Amino acid sequence: MGHRYTPHNAPTFLHAFSGLFNFTIYEKAGDIGGTWRDNVYPGCSSDVAMYFYSLSTDLKPQWSSSFGYQPEILAYLKELADKYSLTSHIVVNCRVVSAVWDHSSQLYRITTEDLPLGKRRVRTAQIVVSAIGVLEIPKLPDIPGITKFQGPIFHSARWNTSIDLRGKRVAVIGNGASATQFVPAISELPGIKVTQFCRTPNWYLPPVHLPISSWMRWIFERSAFAMRVYRFCLYLRTEMSYILVFGNEVLRQFATKWVRNYMARLAPKRYHDRIFPTYPLGCKRVLFDTGYMPALHRPSLELNFDGISSIDESAIITVKGERLPFDTIITGTGFVVHKYPIEIRGKTGLSVQEYYDSAGGPTAYLGTSIPGFPNFYMISGPNTVTGHISLLFIEEIQKINYIIQMIKPVLEGKVSSFEVTTHACESYNEKIQAKLSRSVFIHCVSWYRLGGTGRVTSMFPGPGMLFWWWLRRPRWEHYTTIGATKKWIKESRPRTFEWLASAFAVIAFLTWCLQLFGPFYMS
Repeated sequence: MGHRYTPHNAPTFLHAFSGLFNFTIYEKAGDIGGTWRDNVYPGCSSDVAMYFYSLSTDLKPQWSSSFGYQPEILAYLKELADKYSLTSHIVVNCRVVSAVWDHSSQLYRITTEDLPLGKRRVRTAQIVVSAIGVLEIPKLPDIPGITKFQGPIFHSARWNTSIDLRGKRVAVIGNGASATQFVPAISELPGIKVTQFCRTPNWYLPPVHLPISSWMRWIFERSAFAMRVYRFCLYLRTEMSYILVFGNEVLRQFATKWVRNYMARLAPKRYHDRIFPTYPLGCKRVLFDTGYMPALHRPSLELNFDGISSIDESAIITVKGERLPFDTIITGTGFVVHKYPIEIRGKTGLSVQEYYDSAGGPTAYLGTSIPGFPNFYMISGPNTVTGHISLLFIEEIQKINYIIQMIKPVLEGKVSSFEVTTHACESYNEKIQAKLSRSVFIHCVSWYRLGGTGRVTSMFPGPGMLFWWWLRRPRWEHYTTIGATKKWIKESRPRTFEWLASAFAVIAFLTWCLQLFGPFYMS
């Protein structure tokens, strides 16, 4: 089995395919790690608790902080690659140019490019899995004159570690999740003067970075059960946050008041007329305060809400006409999220991006399959971001499990290919878009929406448990099957009794968990 894989969220695939042998992982960079390899800016860390942001099969008791930092997370990913002997299957510095489905042979013809040598090679594969991630391609601001600037200018996701910012005048464009982490770090440097240009204010939750005590690590090292109980409590907390922020408007109003009071208590009063959003809590990505609010009191940091008109060789000109000179510009302006960057072509000749365009934006069945693309599956496809739960959890438990069930009959020779039907894909998206049209996500401009103001193409309209339920097993009637054996057809027929038994088992399990862990979690 061949695979095209550029790991943005690598660990799920590192484990999922460890038991297979005929597969290849293509990585255009020089090493594994994805986002944790690329993002090396000061203060880079997870916004999900590490005992939840890790593989369920490979829990790590020795995390140094409740929310891990980039070097520690990257080391964890590399340990996984070594543990499961996957490095021999990974081809680094190799870009996937295209993958084209050949219906007659039931194979994809994959063209790859050796980046150092510039040589191209064609291979074939029964199955292609896209794991390029959600936030992979940095988005640079479209500001007149930005190319004229003579000093260093770089995106936070491509941090220039050779630049010494001490004693420099630094402009930061953007105030999203990355900037919230690196601005407090760089504003502490000796002699630095940071001006952060903010367009839209954000909601900031209280800090969550806490050191893991030695006694807690001692317990987790000796009791995997205790660590799993703690992990389950973290899961419950994230699902409760969905109810508070995304699931109920009345509860969201209470949560908004609490967050607003926190911000008002910590932020300098001179910014109180500018830092509070006018959109509801949860409409944009909710950020954790990683020292950002206290940093606003430093004389080395100043917020500018005037807007940028243009940039010349050595300065930024604001909308008010003020010219502010700088030595370095750092952009924290997000990523390209609505374009599929690789030429994958299905049986009709359309590419993935062309299909997206014809569908009015990124569209997929369960965020995983696309009509017209047999044996092609996506990790973190359209409408799979939850906004509250660990993306790694979603990928490992729901998405990877689902895809493995899809490819297993092909690997066993029972089926040649699966292709989701147009009706199934359209029905699914009508259902989720109906939910999203009534959600909090439509009340502001954000990367969750196509073009910032269109339909919601990134977010999933429900808790993580709902996503798990929908992806717990494939509904084979939603797929067109080629080359299926009679034995597999018989095996794939739905069994009503098993479905009901599974439903009752899940309800009973959740009831037991709430009874067992509820008091512990609430204490």
